[in-house]
Amino acid sequence: MAERFPPDRKKRAGEQGGERSGKVADFRYKRPGQPDSRSGPPCDQAGAAGARHAPARRVGNEASPDRYAPAPDRYAQAYAALDLGTNNCRLLIARPAGDHFTVIDAFSRVVRLGEGLAQSGRLSEAAMERTLGALRICADKLRRRNVRLARSVATEACRRAENGPAFIERVRRETGLALDIISAEEEARLAVLGCHILLEQGDEPALIFDIGGGSTELVLVEPHGRVPRILDWQSVPWGVVSLTDTIGRVEGPRERRAAIYAEMRRVVSESFAPFADRLAPMIAAHGTRRLLGTSGTVTTLASLHLELPHYDRRAVDGLVLPSASMRAVSTRLAALSPAERSQLPCIGSERAELVVAGCAILESIMDIWPAERLGVADRGIREGILRNLIATDIAGEETRRALLQRQVRP
Repeated sequence: MAERFPPDRKKRAGEQGGERSGKVADFRYKRPGQPDSRSGPPCDQAGAAGARHAPARRVGNEASPDRYAPAPDRYAQAYAALDLGTNNCRLLIARPAGDHFTVIDAFSRVVRLGEGLAQSGRLSEAAMERTLGALRICADKLRRRNVRLARSVATEACRRAENGPAFIERVRRETGLALDIISAEEEARLAVLGCHILLEQGDEPALIFDIGGGSTELVLVEPHGRVPRILDWQSVPWGVVSLTDTIGRVEGPRERRAAIYAEMRRVVSESFAPFADRLAPMIAAHGTRRLLGTSGTVTTLASLHLELPHYDRRAVDGLVLPSASMRAVSTRLAALSPAERSQLPCIGSERAELVVAGCAILESIMDIWPAERLGVADRGIREGILRNLIATDIAGEETRRALLQRQVRP
């Protein structure tokens, strides 16, 4: 499958000194010369579960893979995955648990690294300082957990920013974290690897999407084998931050809010058009039964659909609900003022400015892949990285042991 990049992408990852994209290599955590002695806050805990609406159901069960609970063997090797996106900095540290893994520590913070990038083409000093503060906490967690193997990736903001590679080098000097600027294709692959287990059962192709802060990845997969085969994919430079910065905040009088939302829908739909044309024959042949989304947008909207008083990963991850319900929530959010949105549970002031852009992207996705149901995943790139790290390391260790046994045989 040939790479397809959005028409306005200025460069591919790695062309300004970052690591070459598209690789599967694992990157060991590099300790800085002077370790940061600061200790980060404990991992955020999920809120109480809310009642689930009857039309929604779940894929899997509470004992399914990637359990978020204390590991039974504290002497097991720890692995880590760090995802630095346009809006968020997220870290997971886990230990193997059979064919899966158990998370032993986590961190997430809104850093708004890509704030103003659409206008300036550069990461601002304020955004970099916010991000460095979060990354120092991540580095401290990696040291305290004695992580054996880690991979840290940066996505759209660092891909697009003129000073992205320079920021990556600054991160290495000040925190010891070796961030890899990955390509849009690698980002899509990791998202699929991290969440495909939540796809509904079926033999027909499925669409998996990831709405980020600076880009959105759409991946058409064939569900056979342990990991779905990628049939086609597209990345567009529209995420909740980049779309809001480019089109404008959905605020002001109701008529103005409606006009801005309509413009967001138009811009995103135009970017999706080439992919939609390629999907048309597949839709005609197989239909569009299965759709799975991983992002803050879909988990937030699912929380609103369930009327949760606080966000609860246990209630959202693996949920399958009618697509019409997600459209209804999107339409309601777009009509609200920023103040009204900020008062809603699971949104607050940080998400109030950006969630409407996510709604516009989500509705455009449902336009080109009109499935009756939508699966929701609170997992993605980090889980994909962890799966790859653990599998690769274990396979390598088994190979080394086999070679050693051959060498010592009489």
